[in-house]
Amino acid sequence: MNEIKQYISELLTQNNVPIPKNRMQLFEEFAQDETNINTVKVIQENEKMIVDNWKMKSAIQDIIEKHLVIPNAMVGKFYEAKLDFVKLGMNDIIFSEFEDLLSYGLEYDNETETIKGDPTQSGDFKIKMKFRISGELEDSTLNEKQVSLIINANPKSLWKDLPSIQTKDNYWKTDNAQDFQPLGDKHLVVASKRGRSHANVGSFRDDDFAFKNFPETGWNVVCVADGAGSATLARQGSKIACDGIIDYFTENLNAASFSEFDSLIQEHNAGTGEDIQKKLNLFVYNKLGSAAFNVHQKLEDFALKTETNLKDFHSTLIFVLFKKYEFGYAILSFGVGDCPIGLLNKDLTEIKLMNWLDVGEYGGGTRFITMPEIFSSDKFGTRFGFKLVEDFSYLMLMTDGIYDPKFVVEANLEKIEKWQEFLEDLGGNNEENIKVEFKAENLEVANQLSAWMDFWSPGNHDDRTLAVIF
Repeated sequence: MNEIKQYISELLTQNNVPIPKNRMQLFEEFAQDETNINTVKVIQENEKMIVDNWKMKSAIQDIIEKHLVIPNAMVGKFYEAKLDFVKLGMNDIIFSEFEDLLSYGLEYDNETETIKGDPTQSGDFKIKMKFRISGELEDSTLNEKQVSLIINANPKSLWKDLPSIQTKDNYWKTDNAQDFQPLGDKHLVVASKRGRSHANVGSFRDDDFAFKNFPETGWNVVCVADGAGSATLARQGSKIACDGIIDYFTENLNAASFSEFDSLIQEHNAGTGEDIQKKLNLFVYNKLGSAAFNVHQKLEDFALKTETNLKDFHSTLIFVLFKKYEFGYAILSFGVGDCPIGLLNKDLTEIKLMNWLDVGEYGGGTRFITMPEIFSSDKFGTRFGFKLVEDFSYLMLMTDGIYDPKFVVEANLEKIEKWQEFLEDLGGNNEENIKVEFKAENLEVANQLSAWMDFWSPGNHDDRTLAVIF
């Protein structure tokens, strides 16, 4: 029984019209009638059309009802999101577009199924997705689906940048400071930037720095200090600390006072003399220890003079002295607090941490130059560093505003790969693509370093100071 004959037979049966055996020949002729054959074909085509139309409507409704998640965007951050309709279970879609994306700074490419652009406004938006599925005519009206697009506000924009107020007696300092100078046969670039937590309320930068070259002796001094956020006059404490180091060595770092060190260095290099290392360590301890204690006394005197509490001036302090000799460099260091000093060798394969950090459980271990007990502690002698090197690529001093977001934990300071990552970050491998070029001829290096310091790190909004000798 062919298809037409079977179809007519089933149709008659469904309508309770039996075919008697004595009329089978008549039915054969009826089923072969051309008019009936054409009529059946038209009916079958219409039935198929109905089925296909239902499948299409159902497929469209499936897409409309399916939850489509578009990744969240952020204002001010380039956005690119690919909508893989096959993976999303919408593989019937052959064309798609989104209404009004341009009003949000975005655009959609149907060929790549990608939304991209620079979002311009934040909010939870309902956008209209229009689409066509396989089987629909090219000129058919596009189907519509509501889709949520969340554009988050840039966290940076939520922070205020209120200038600190300058009055006659509030120990005001500039909110941001930077400098770039030759320092002996090296160069120093330093930037100190008020943290967002301070800028948000218009309070002061607590970090500070100072440096000086002593051409008559060949020595150079660089210091960095981080005033404690809990201390009401920390900004002045860090300034007194840094200025005090420079003042001390201006008065005491002369050819006569350091001639013993020069002689010891020459003996050390020549490999002559006994207990040279011990004598060098003792010299460093005496000279740098005296400088640190002198700063402590200056802070004590200032607190007494102004009838304030010494703890109101709490500040960390790190400083280095370095000098070029014929055979290389002598580098001396001191540190109290949680600010690291890192010395990187010439080919960036080794890191020497020139101080240990005062860190403790829950951050409770920080010590300050204002604390008299650090000078009587049996650990005081370990606060000094001394290193002789043929050359170095970078000598860096930083406050925890840099150390915390970039190194996270103290153990990472001992890992050369972390310092290499840090240098890559400074070299432009960061979200903002800001590059700092440490070249003597780059007169913009201080501006670059200051701009780099605007990096975003959730939860890290403290003052940031970084001094780089290169």
